[in-house]
Amino acid sequence: MDAMKIANGIPMWIACGIPVVLVLAQAVIFARSAWKAGEKIGLTDQQMKHAVRSSATTSIGPSIVILSGMLSLLITVGAPMAWMRLSLIGSVMFESIAAGFGTSSVGVQLGADPMTPLALDMAVWTMVLGSIGWIIFATISANRMDKVQHKISGGDPAKLMAISTAAIIGAFSSMSASHLIKLNKYSIACVLGAVFMAVLLKLSEKENMRWLKEWNLTIAILSAMIITALLP
Repeated sequence: MDAMKIANGIPMWIACGIPVVLVLAQAVIFARSAWKAGEKIGLTDQQMKHAVRSSATTSIGPSIVILSGMLSLLITVGAPMAWMRLSLIGSVMFESIAAGFGTSSVGVQLGADPMTPLALDMAVWTMVLGSIGWIIFATISANRMDKVQHKISGGDPAKLMAISTAAIIGAFSSMSASHLIKLNKYSIACVLGAVFMAVLLKLSEKENMRWLKEWNLTIAILSAMIITALLP
């Protein structure tokens, strides 16, 4: 049987649709719980609506990046699997690499050679099994993270904030460095994104431009992507 018929078949849509529905239900439950918690600590409806609007706006840019990655996965492992994996994990880099490792184990180069049922099987298993580790770790350790944070920071909120900020900067620096050293279009995109973000942050400090804070990330990502794509 043709591999892509299997990948885009009804059974695959059903199998992939179930976890996506669970994730959506989880998001609704978290949102309702967060709203109730906000009311308990004295936040106003206006403050919480502003937080929701800011979060939704800020997520547009990264979501478009994920969508572009989903389109590339769609033609290799099928629409259902691409939709499900990037709805749950959202890491374009991991999914593409994992799928490539899976197909290469049976002699099929992802995106270059015709997909076979065995290669599709290996790609799916590699993508799924490769992400189980952090899911298990998060499940086991989530309820203990408060104690870990308290031990690391010594109960000092400012120290915890500094550690969290340093961790985020380190993670993004690590991801960007691998593209910067290639000195190609990816490098240009990274530099342009950083320049646009710096300019937008400066502009958003002005009294009449504070609304821009919600759109900084989206504008920086899309501007860098479009300009880089237009380069010869």
